[in-house]
Amino acid sequence: MTTSTRGAAKVPAVLVLEDGRIFRGRAYGAVGETFGEAVFSTGMTGYQETLTDPSYHRQVVVMTAPHVGNTGVNDEDAESRRIWVSGYVVRDPARVPSSWRSRRTLDEELAAQGVVGISGVDTRALTRHLRERGAMRVGIFSGNALPDEGTMLAEVRQAPEMKGADLSAEVATKEAYVVPAQGEKRFTVAAVDLGIKGMTPYRMAERGIEVHVLPATATVDDVYAVNPDGVFFSNGPGDPATADHAVSVMRGVLERGTPLFGICFGNQILGRALGFGTYKLKYGHRGINQPVQDRTTGKVEVTAHNHGFAVDAPLDKVSDTPFGRAEVSHVCLNDNVVEGLQLLDKPAFSVQYHPEAAAGPHDAAYLFDRFVSLMEGQRA
Repeated sequence: MTTSTRGAAKVPAVLVLEDGRIFRGRAYGAVGETFGEAVFSTGMTGYQETLTDPSYHRQVVVMTAPHVGNTGVNDEDAESRRIWVSGYVVRDPARVPSSWRSRRTLDEELAAQGVVGISGVDTRALTRHLRERGAMRVGIFSGNALPDEGTMLAEVRQAPEMKGADLSAEVATKEAYVVPAQGEKRFTVAAVDLGIKGMTPYRMAERGIEVHVLPATATVDDVYAVNPDGVFFSNGPGDPATADHAVSVMRGVLERGTPLFGICFGNQILGRALGFGTYKLKYGHRGINQPVQDRTTGKVEVTAHNHGFAVDAPLDKVSDTPFGRAEVSHVCLNDNVVEGLQLLDKPAFSVQYHPEAAAGPHDAAYLFDRFVSLMEGQRA
């Protein structure tokens, strides 16, 4: 990715999809070129959390909401140390942000972090194209000396695909760190960082949990060196079929019977640890308005998603696994995609979506309480 940050507002920009479809607009953020997987997010708010979610590493995010940047950028809502999206696509960027917490415009933040974006694009037409043809590679090019269309398309088609990508180690912490419990400490949790969002250990800390966040390269011995009451596997980017190390570590946790909770990528890791396969969705689930049913209670939740892969597990029966019986606990009501798993003979469960949901909704926050209950039961 090559970038410049000067005078982007009136600079021409071009978005090129790998199937040859082209959209023209204006530069937004940094000027230059970038490549990634084109995906769309249906969230109408929370763009700062989306941009800083490590699960979006190597993806170019198309915002379906037409107006983006209305509340600017603040210093409190980032989910990690930087913006992770490879590129950003919006229709009508806000000219002036309006929020008492805003410190700078979204355009300024994108430029400062070298994120190439494009505005003035018909994001409705682009989203429909991706829904019909699926997520695909894309390039954004901006500047006063753009390459010809054939050259741009050739560069897009040379970019790496998301299928087969092993990315967790690129976004995870390199050194372990601790998020202390708020108030009285009740439990210790070892959290394997595969691309963790900052709000996740915070939600656990609210419940009296001291969270030891470990690198993606952590071993089973590293996990148990902190004497955990529970083990957590986080969200993260890439293809779960490449995550053999994380699967091995999770199997070690399951063998010991320690309470286990996984989110997003962690759900896919649990699926693989139990012997299920994973597959790439046509265009994935991204946004903050996805309906999911908790099959253990019958309750329907509105949930936040960011996943392009899913677990291939049967919805209509209990499955026998090397670690006892397992079942699908949550399902997406839009397309019947597996959104959660639970073991019936060991204290382990996972969900494919984001119960921490800093920008909302908060329907699924009870899952952290369910994790606490598992640890209480184990201790008793």
